[in-house]
Amino acid sequence: MVRSVIHRIASAALLGGFLALLPAFPGAQPAPQGETPIRLKIVGGLADVSQYVRYEEPFWRQHLQEVSGGRLRAEIAPFDRSGIRAQEMLALMRLGVVPFGTVLLAVVSTEEPEFNAVDLPVVNPDMAALRQTIALYRPHLEALLAERYDVELLGIYTYPAQVVFCKAPFSGLSGLAGRRIRTSSVGQSEMFAALGATPVVIPFGETLAALRSGVVECAVTGTLSANSIGLHEVTTHVHAMAITWGLSVFGANRAAWQALPEWARTLIREEVGKLEQEIWQAAEVETGEGLACNTGQGNCATGRRGTMTLVPVSPADETRRLRLLTESVLPGWVRRCGEACVDAWNTRLAPALGVAARND
Repeated sequence: MVRSVIHRIASAALLGGFLALLPAFPGAQPAPQGETPIRLKIVGGLADVSQYVRYEEPFWRQHLQEVSGGRLRAEIAPFDRSGIRAQEMLALMRLGVVPFGTVLLAVVSTEEPEFNAVDLPVVNPDMAALRQTIALYRPHLEALLAERYDVELLGIYTYPAQVVFCKAPFSGLSGLAGRRIRTSSVGQSEMFAALGATPVVIPFGETLAALRSGVVECAVTGTLSANSIGLHEVTTHVHAMAITWGLSVFGANRAAWQALPEWARTLIREEVGKLEQEIWQAAEVETGEGLACNTGQGNCATGRRGTMTLVPVSPADETRRLRLLTESVLPGWVRRCGEACVDAWNTRLAPALGVAARND
């Protein structure tokens, strides 16, 4: 009980700090005469990336107010500038401290590995595979959020594909054996260790320096974000296969959600659904754009043109991918997750993916 009270006090203090960071809502138009606008407070995704700047922020600050005729007003701040640890987002949403929030699945998978079944390494080598996986697993993810955290799932977002960049030539996945590779998660590290490489977990912001100094020889990161920090200037080869993507869920504390009038819930759900589609389309475009820019192709429009060599996905890569998934990625995930994950995978994903999970 004491621990719960302390948690709530700390959460309230955190919320105060978060609210102080939310900027004032610009250019608010008056609601219809006699009607008080409903004000929403949103915790969004990562600051400064395309998803937040081009899609999330304008959606909540401008679009929602416009389509609601001024009856809905929203303020949003990225979670990494709100004094909120990404690992605590689900707990804060369950408490209602964060009424509407964005949750990075790879981050919360440390405590909830079942949530991240859809973005395990090499499960989704391309966008078509990712769309299929999400469609199959979404009802289960929706149920998990509701049952364990009292969260209403409203949207699932994806960042562009994360691929392998290296300073020296390689012809496919097998050629990465013996190399030191920057990774960003336990799952990625297990996968590259199974390939015979040496994984090194390094924050994104330190990736370029680690490559320049020789701490690592390769790195896994987003195709376009790599270009933005200059990886195309220090690496020579980039593989076309997506290792992971970077999925997040957007949802609401169910008490806060149910407190809204039905018209507002209907409108928000419909408009967030459209936002989700826009984000997915952008992620697909930016994945291709990043590869085009890093390799100096003529259709590079938003990045800086490099001279890298694109390593295509070969039949041998596809064979190796399935072996990695079967022999390393899934067994490692099951060890962290247990029997519930075996059932979830085999019921929802195994029939389509052709790879079963076992709890040996």
